[in-house]
Amino acid sequence: MARAASPGSWASVRRAAVAKVVVMVVSGAFGLVNTRLIIGHFGADAYAQYGLLATFPTLMPFTDMGIGAVILNAVAASRDLPHDAVVRRTLTTALRVLLVSALLIATAGIVLGLLGLWPTLLGARLMEGGGRTATVCLVIYAAALPLSVGQRVVVGMGRSATQVLSQGIVSPALSCLLVITIVARLDAGNAVSVLSYLANTLVSIICLVVAWRATRPLLRDAVRDVPRLRAVRGVRIVDTAVPQLVQSLAIPIAFQTDRLLLSHLGRSEALAQYNLAAQLFNLLTQTVVVTGVAMWPHFARARADGRVESPFRPALLFGAGGLAMGLVLAALTPWAARLLSDGAVTIPLALIVASVLNVGVEAFKQPLGMYMTDPRGLRFQMLPVLVLVPVNLALSWVLIEYLGAAGPILGSVLSVAVCQILPYSWWVARDVRRRRGEAARDGGQ
Repeated sequence: MARAASPGSWASVRRAAVAKVVVMVVSGAFGLVNTRLIIGHFGADAYAQYGLLATFPTLMPFTDMGIGAVILNAVAASRDLPHDAVVRRTLTTALRVLLVSALLIATAGIVLGLLGLWPTLLGARLMEGGGRTATVCLVIYAAALPLSVGQRVVVGMGRSATQVLSQGIVSPALSCLLVITIVARLDAGNAVSVLSYLANTLVSIICLVVAWRATRPLLRDAVRDVPRLRAVRGVRIVDTAVPQLVQSLAIPIAFQTDRLLLSHLGRSEALAQYNLAAQLFNLLTQTVVVTGVAMWPHFARARADGRVESPFRPALLFGAGGLAMGLVLAALTPWAARLLSDGAVTIPLALIVASVLNVGVEAFKQPLGMYMTDPRGLRFQMLPVLVLVPVNLALSWVLIEYLGAAGPILGSVLSVAVCQILPYSWWVARDVRRRRGEAARDGGQ
């Protein structure tokens, strides 16, 4: 018979949520300081270039090649992590893939720099010497990519709060680097973007150190095996990595086109309204997503232990919590909008309602998606996600005419409900019944 999880098994999920709230507060405060320092001492052009180059990671969601899912499942399922031979080979395989990816990214950045193509790709907002800066930023990003295995190991160990808290060091670290540059009286407008990439690299370094110490000698042995291509064969990762890679490519396309559609189809004030509402409600959706990822190792460990845990009750509780937080923020939104925009932008009721529903839908979806993180579940998720892209685009296109800035948000709510929540619920219900039947048969023998 399947064993039930203890209430304490969800402690890591709660800690991740609290950690995300703390990090958002700290990052928000230091973010305002950094904005003031950059604009005040290096100019508006440096700030514009900093914002432009900071988008590189969001434009390249494919860089880890879906490896994160492979590491999370292997680490979460392990009973003796420091000495687990399967996890060791999995990490060795992951490092090899990430090193190849890093080499390709760095090479692309250097070639673009040598050919002088950065201004063509990024537009006229680059400062003089901005092409070299873009190349350096991309090389730093590529160099940090293999180090990101530490973050995946930490999350797989059920220590998502550690990974989230490490992100809180980025904004303070950037503040320190900016102050040092200012005190040294360096004319470093182009260096601002480089400093931000160096600060972000600290997250991977911190998590790698934590993972290295917590799993000794696992990571040391995995790194040692990387060049031993013939003696140490890799593990099969296609079944997990490819579905995760497809989702990492499709989901940004589905949800990052809202501003583009509003720019072309919406009224003049719609884009400003959307941006301001997103600035507020993204605080909740980011917390929802981070907390959802913390559930991944919980369900992976349950599978490895032979426990059959349905995600429907967590989904209901999580969805209700998301709606409750959304309603609280909705009550504060008119006041916050006046404060942030100095009264220049008013967020309409339809946009507030759509944003609350979006938080609730995303929250309900997370436990279902985190349950479906074995190869079978990830493969099933691919088709709904691929269908989601055109459906969301079409709904947003139509609804903008009637609802303005609320159109794309409501389009996302409807497309997620129809293309993800409904098929995910069907698949999960069948899988839970199947696994409980197998557990009952095994228990009766």
